[in-house]
Amino acid sequence: MHLQSLLNLVPFYLFFGCLVGLPQALSQTPILDDETEKFVNKILTEWKSPGGVAIAFVKKNERGEWVNVETKGYGRATASGKPVTENTTFNIASNSKLFNVFATGLLINNETLSPRLTWDSRIRDFIPEFNLTDQVARNEATILDLVSHRTGYPRHEFAYRYNDAVPTIIDRMQYWRQSYEFRDVWQYNNNMYTLLSYLPTKLLSGKPYARYVKENIFDPLGMTATTYSYQLANSNGQRADGMARKDLDLYTDVFAGTPAAAKYWASQADGEDGGVLSGAGGVITSAVDMATWLQTLLLEGKKPGTNTTVIPANVIQKAATSLIVQNTRPDFPEVSLIAYGAAQVQITYRGHLVVEHPGFIRGFNSQVSRLPNNGLGVAVLTNDNEYGKLTSQIIKYYIMDRALGYEPIDWNTRLKAQKIDPPTRATPRPTNAALPSVNFTALAGTYNNNGYGKFELCLIAPQNPSATSSCQAMASNISTILPGAIRPGIPTLVGSIDSPWFSHMRIEHFNRDLFNVSLLISTPQDNATEPYWTYNDRHTSDNGVVAEVDASGSRIGIGMAGLWFGLWEPNVAPATPKPKGNTVRERAEIYWDKV
Repeated sequence: MHLQSLLNLVPFYLFFGCLVGLPQALSQTPILDDETEKFVNKILTEWKSPGGVAIAFVKKNERGEWVNVETKGYGRATASGKPVTENTTFNIASNSKLFNVFATGLLINNETLSPRLTWDSRIRDFIPEFNLTDQVARNEATILDLVSHRTGYPRHEFAYRYNDAVPTIIDRMQYWRQSYEFRDVWQYNNNMYTLLSYLPTKLLSGKPYARYVKENIFDPLGMTATTYSYQLANSNGQRADGMARKDLDLYTDVFAGTPAAAKYWASQADGEDGGVLSGAGGVITSAVDMATWLQTLLLEGKKPGTNTTVIPANVIQKAATSLIVQNTRPDFPEVSLIAYGAAQVQITYRGHLVVEHPGFIRGFNSQVSRLPNNGLGVAVLTNDNEYGKLTSQIIKYYIMDRALGYEPIDWNTRLKAQKIDPPTRATPRPTNAALPSVNFTALAGTYNNNGYGKFELCLIAPQNPSATSSCQAMASNISTILPGAIRPGIPTLVGSIDSPWFSHMRIEHFNRDLFNVSLLISTPQDNATEPYWTYNDRHTSDNGVVAEVDASGSRIGIGMAGLWFGLWEPNVAPATPKPKGNTVRERAEIYWDKV
């Protein structure tokens, strides 16, 4: 062919090549580039984030080739200012639940088990000690009921302690109050995933759940940075601190505050055998390993690079199958209703199917999403306690928009406008507040609820001359371990509880038999002058958590409501309303008897 003829064909080939090559060319363009870095840093700055972000992005083309496998870190990983990298490890909270579902799926596919486990197996048939106040739920609840949060039971999040064993939690379930009928509504419940994590132990001669997941999922996929062990994650210097805004004044600046580490939630005793909450939210991982995880999900359980099946495709598909509607209407026109499956939700975003799940635990938020029909996935890990839930959504949608070739929607402005408002101010305590029906000294003592265990309530203000030695020790040290927590002039009782969610329960008198309740965390910091700071002291706002004294003769009880059915999360309203009734016991989400 002559040179001129070739030159005449150049425009045609260029045009045709652009047409047929456009999707591949777009997919080969880096997403975590300078433009994304500028955007992420802008979000971190505008939201005055005390922490940072790690992102994993993957995409395959029509031929199944991975054209994008990108990981990158931004912002601050630790209180000392160490930067986030692609290898920084974060707790991914409820995104851990999918590993629990897949572990169950591996058991369902295990042909050596007899009797065989199925998704519709009733829990009582395999864990006979499972018991609930609702006998219908007790007898009929299946694996699918547990994983789709439709048992009728609310969170009861504070019923477990750091070093409880799973059988202890299962035993306590029989005392918990139900809030909806069985299979009536979607109602989030971490405890049912704790129950589910007991299946490997029950069916495989005592195999610890966390070991089972490590041996059957983490190790085969080469996810070497992923673990249930706080000690292991902390041993290589890569673990991020959960970061919070100390001294945050929501009425001055909803974003301001001094960056400070929040107390890590995992038990210090947890090793690679895991702990009581491993199945619900115990995974610690990095952006690098999340890239491998996203690829595995998009490959329907095959290890990237080898095509070896690690998780059967039918298990991946079952988890993403819609079982119950989570919300009643979409928040935005581009996003559909949320359909919940098994630790996975399905939505459509701008016409594209998205399978995803969020995660929140004190100090950490995560968002792991995939668009199976587009062959792309994105994971956003943050260590911003207060607003990581929102900023991870903003960053996720920005990356999706860019990867799909759309003009990005301004989710930053949208979510600020919809979600960021100062809470209602607390009602001031009456200046002439009436005393409760029993004196404050009589309220001090040990309380029990069979579904929650025991704790000792100490009268800190006014001073209690007849206090036990443990209460005397707390009172003498209270200004150090909970600085600013005892407000002058307000009779206050405090109980110490070894909970993953809080360290102390503060009960402040309001009027007559009504008290305000706060769940505080005594948070250590590397500061000799102020060795601790008090996390979650929101006494200036109306958090709606109350306690009522219930006294009859020599019997004393305390009914609490406003939090025990749910778990307070930033900018998230409780899903379950407070109980109603004519008595303190009827109105209580949790009722404590003095013993």
